[in-house]
Formats: sequence, structure tokens, C-alpha cells
Amino acid sequence: MTSPLILVTGATGYIASKLIPRLLDSGYRVRALARDPRRLYGRAWFNQIDIVQADVTRPETLPRAFEGIHTAYYLVHNMSQGRGYTALEIESARAFAAAAENAGIEHIIYLGGLADPEQHLAPHMRSRIETGKVLRQGKVPVTEFRAGVIAGSGSISFEMIRFMTELFPVVPGPAWLKNKSQPIAIQNVIDYLLAALTNPNGRGGVFEIGGLQTYTYADLMLRYARLRGLKRRILLLPALPVWFMALGVALMTPVPYPIAHALIGGLSADSVVKHPQALQAFPEVNLIDFDTAARRALQHTHPDNIERIWLDGKPGVKSLKHEGCFILHANDLSSQTADHPPASRAATRQTRVTRFGTLWLEREEHSQTLLFSPRGLPGFLHWYLLYPFRRLQFWRLNTRQEEFTQRD
Repeated sequence: MTSPLILVTGATGYIASKLIPRLLDSGYRVRALARDPRRLYGRAWFNQIDIVQADVTRPETLPRAFEGIHTAYYLVHNMSQGRGYTALEIESARAFAAAAENAGIEHIIYLGGLADPEQHLAPHMRSRIETGKVLRQGKVPVTEFRAGVIAGSGSISFEMIRFMTELFPVVPGPAWLKNKSQPIAIQNVIDYLLAALTNPNGRGGVFEIGGLQTYTYADLMLRYARLRGLKRRILLLPALPVWFMALGVALMTPVPYPIAHALIGGLSADSVVKHPQALQAFPEVNLIDFDTAARRALQHTHPDNIERIWLDGKPGVKSLKHEGCFILHANDLSSQTADHPPASRAATRQTRVTRFGTLWLEREEHSQTLLFSPRGLPGFLHWYLLYPFRRLQFWRLNTRQEEFTQRD
């Protein structure tokens, strides 16, 4: 009997990167929906899935994605679009629900945000809840999970905590850092998403999911600091404007400004489980505490584990922050297209550990990657002071590679 074909939207995003390998391990066939399939080049599972180029903001691209689909995961948000993204969220959800209904699929599973809809909510959290409502207005049964802070390497909320706590001995933040959060481990988020495929108790329900404990946002930073052996204090600045905080987060963490602005605004309300029905509906999920999840995230910070989002077939030098690392990458893959992904890597790796952090240098035939995991403020200073020289070195490497390719 052929296993069900599962559609995963938001395939280049964090949740999908953790969900897809678990689906494959469970024996499902997977189709990934992505606006730019090249951004999936570096994933270990790239050759094990079907990929369709489509966009939930363009309804005409969706019918092909739904062909033969049993269940679809809706893991999309449009925060990176900036101003006006909330209206786009609603339009996208409506188009998706209509396309799913027309295709006759059996089930939609949606991951939204954890907040009390009766409270005054920031636009980001309100749009997450409204997106779920719009999806449920269609005829296809929807299982909606609402999660707050997700503890895991690569999670936007966790990376904000990680980078800000590593960088600042005294962490500045709004008075909202006193608000409560119920973080959940990424492993448990995926457990719930998988359980919804086969557990009939959850079909059509809305479930708030969280971990074992409730903390303030400030507590989460201090707990992370203790796990890293860092001494940190929190400085609450009640008059700090959201745009200014978002600018600082965008400069110092992997989170782009539009997303940072939306997420920081979301701190203005508590994010805790008030209706724990998920515990009864999905007893197969064994919850992990925040400290354990954070330790696993720290252990995950290694080139063998990091999702290689920078491998997209585009030439040149890339600089990014990702999963606790500063990364520089140079290649000359200008001849590749979305239909011809890079061959499997055979890289040589050098590792250097200092009191400032851990540095890995990977060399391949046509590319080079430098990854640096900073430890505390000295690690950040070490990276930024040497960054101009490293950038120049990588630019020269890329130029030489391009010249060699052109001669060939």
C-alpha cells in the first residue's frame, strides 16, 4: 500500500526543516512547497522529496501543489513582507483553504501563535489567530496548534534569546520582559504535528501547546545565561520604542527587522496555555523542559547539524547569522540552476577552539565556508574586529574561482 503524500508549505522555514525529516523517517511521502526551490539545496533530505514551486500569495500556483495530497501542513507566515503583512496573511490562508477544498484533501494541520484572543494583542499574534479562523471556514477539517516561544537551534524566538544574551552582559529590554511565556521544545512541536496525522482525537480542534513550566521572558534569558556559564542581568527600559528594539535585534541577531518588529510587539501580552486539552488529546507526546531543550540546542551548534540555508546555488560571498553561528561562505556556482542542485559535498574541515568560541573552516573544490560560534561578548568582538579581513579573503577566493571557471 502506498504511503500518504503529505504537503509541507513554508518548506524553507525552520519548522518545516525539522518536520520533513521526521515525516520521511515515519514512512510518509513528502511534497515541499517553496517559492524558491534553490533555497532547499543544502538540506540533507533534498533528494528524498518532491518539490513544487508555488506561492500561497499567488492562488493560481496552488492547484498543482495539491495534486494527490492527503494532508497539508500550513507553516507559512508573511512577517518578512513588512507593512501590510497581516492582510496578506488572511488572503493567503483563504486562498489555501479554497485550493485544499477544490483538491479534495482530507486534512489541514496549522501551527499558529499562542495568545489569549480576549486580550489586546499585537498585530502579529492577532493575525496568527485570524489565520486559523480563516482556514477553518473552509470545508477541509483543520487541526490548529498554538505555540509560543519554541526552544530549538534555529527557532527565531530562541535565536533572539541566544544572541542577545550572549552579546550583552546587561541585557536591555522593554517592561514586557516581565510578561509570561510557556516555551515548548522544538521536538515536542514536531511530536504534536506528527501526532495530528493519525490521532483522530485532534481532528478539527484548536490546541494550545506549551512546555512544563511558565517563565517570564527575562527568566528565559537568565536561564540560558546560566546554561552557558555567563553572568547576565536584565535592564528594563519601559520607554524603549518597539522600532528601536527591533533595529537592535536585526543588527545583532539572525532575525530580520520586519520579523523582529512583529515578534517584539508580541511580547506585550502573556503567551501561556490556558486550555490544556492537548495533554488529553495527544497523550503520546512526552513534554521536555526548557533547560533540556536549550542544552540540546547548544549541542546542535556544529557544522554536522546546522541547516545549510546558504547553499542556494547563487554565486558570490554570503555573510549571515544562523543557529548560533556567524557564517561566511564563498562559491562560484553561477552555472547551476534550480534543476541542477550541487553535487554531494566532500569537504575538509579544520576546527579551532578558543576562549572566544569555536571556529570551523570547510574547504571544498569550488567553495569555502567559515562558521564561528561566539561565546559571550568577547566572541562577538573577536568576530567583528576580524570580519573585514575575513570578508576580503573570501572575496578574493571567490574572484579567483570565477576567473578559473571562465578560463575553463
